[in-house]
Amino acid sequence: MGQWVSEMPIEYRIDHDRRRVLAEGHGYLTAEEVFRYQREVWSRPDVAGYDELMDMSDVREVKEASSERMRTLAELSGKSDPPGGTSKFAIVAPQALMFGLGRMYQAYREMNPRSTKRVSVFRDRAGALRWLEGDEKAGQSEPSF
Repeated sequence: MGQWVSEMPIEYRIDHDRRRVLAEGHGYLTAEEVFRYQREVWSRPDVAGYDELMDMSDVREVKEASSERMRTLAELSGKSDPPGGTSKFAIVAPQALMFGLGRMYQAYREMNPRSTKRVSVFRDRAGALRWLEGDEKAGQSEPSF
């Protein structure tokens, strides 16, 4: 399994055996840091078609988060998806705001015709990992209002 790459406040590692990118956000993120992570990791040809897990459990705030930024990120993400791909992207977001941003991103990805990744948002990492392994109903949560 790959070493953690620290692009604080986003760290990631690539697990080539499982064909998966594991990322963790920490502290305070800016929209530009999220975009930089997206461009850096998903422009690499060796991860094309890999699944992804983004754990936002340790994120306190995403600065500059807005509906427009989520739409733009979803468009950028869709452009880096390989045509005809069937990979998955699990977002772990136990906090209400992060969960809502994740669901917004999921909706924009689903509306984007270039997007080939299936996105789902989870309250816990264990459920997200089970879903990535093939358990389609594992741990998916609806927002609690």
